[in-house]
Amino acid sequence: MKPIRITLWSLLAGLSLLWIAANLPLPETLTVIALRNLAVQYFGVIAIGTMSVAMILAMRAPAVDRWLNGLDKSYRLHKWLGISALVAALVHWIVVNGPKWAVSLGIMDAPERRPPGGDLPDLGAVQTFLNSQRGTAEGLGEWAFYAVIALIVVALVRRIPYRFFAATHALIAIAYLVLVFHAAVLMDFDAWMQPVGIVTALLMVGGVVAAVLALTRQIGRRRRVSGKIAAFRQFPSMRITETEITVDQDWPGHEAGQFAFVTFDRKEGAHPFTIASAWDPATRSITFISKALGDHTERLPEILSVGADVSVEGPYGRFTFDDPMDRQIWIGAGIGITPFIARLKHLATAPDGRTVDLFHTVPEIAPDPEALLQADAAAAGVDLHLIRDGKDGLLTGARLRERLPDWKGASIWFCGPAAFGDQLRRDLVANGLKPGDFHQELFNMR
Repeated sequence: MKPIRITLWSLLAGLSLLWIAANLPLPETLTVIALRNLAVQYFGVIAIGTMSVAMILAMRAPAVDRWLNGLDKSYRLHKWLGISALVAALVHWIVVNGPKWAVSLGIMDAPERRPPGGDLPDLGAVQTFLNSQRGTAEGLGEWAFYAVIALIVVALVRRIPYRFFAATHALIAIAYLVLVFHAAVLMDFDAWMQPVGIVTALLMVGGVVAAVLALTRQIGRRRRVSGKIAAFRQFPSMRITETEITVDQDWPGHEAGQFAFVTFDRKEGAHPFTIASAWDPATRSITFISKALGDHTERLPEILSVGADVSVEGPYGRFTFDDPMDRQIWIGAGIGITPFIARLKHLATAPDGRTVDLFHTVPEIAPDPEALLQADAAAAGVDLHLIRDGKDGLLTGARLRERLPDWKGASIWFCGPAAFGDQLRRDLVANGLKPGDFHQELFNMR
């Protein structure tokens, strides 16, 4: 989580400091309109800056993946940048319209209107063109703002089906391009010659590139391969489906703990699934395990058929068990057991000498999946602790410490519900675990 916070707050602080530097000294007389104009520019810079970085993150660049320690962290930052952009844009819109509302309510007198760009320096054709576009930029920007609000709300409301979210989220790229035009025209002209303008321009260029790539469906294309469904089976009592896919020769291989975007149905689009198998180039087989947690995963058993064509994009993620510790404790909650299954299968053929305990906490587990998990753990030389919530009670930090007295000498790898992981991390850190020794997969793309 630390790189996410560092990146978010550094961006907000950096843009704020650059804006302050560009606007000092402040006007001697700070009237309501003068303050309003300053606020309009400030929140406009924050809104377009954060939205630009959110667009850049959508490109899934490897360098960003390394900095944030995984695409799951990148998506979490993407989400918070979107929220930040939404808040800044909302304040920007309120401040823009505030004087008009105040006049209509009789709270203040109508300010004296000035010609568009009348107090801007005369810098020739560029300024003249931008000034001529102010009315268009204001109108289009307002409608794009309304569209972005609606689209971000759709992205944040988990009850809205993923299919609708995925289909509409791409429209943000169009709204963003309109907002870039809005910002380019309406930002104070002299600010473009300042560091705040230069940085904002660079961010917008990156965002425009990302938007074009998104609209032309180029993002992730080089990491996309074709495959066919080789087999699948269901565990109805647990609402789980296991799907085996044979991928073509372009798949580069993967590490245990990584995930991929899989398209089973073109109308539905790509969904992220953790890979539940070790990589064997001789078979070129990948296994995915999914639980019916949403509209798509609930319908998945109905649309699967052996021999059907699928698309697999990846691999992504850095939840790959790489650390210097000789002792590891794994915690897989519910369907969060998936990356650990892949690692078990890998260790069965390539042991690394570590001492590993695996906790799998689940409401209930059917006999067949339990037998498979026990067999995989035995083959990998991993001690399995199966905890059925209803029968055995919930796993807590205190319970883990009691069962494994040497826990402080281990790194913790957690995959499961975020709130559960956060609770365990706080407990263990409070009792002496180094924060950097707790690794958590934030497998949540919304």
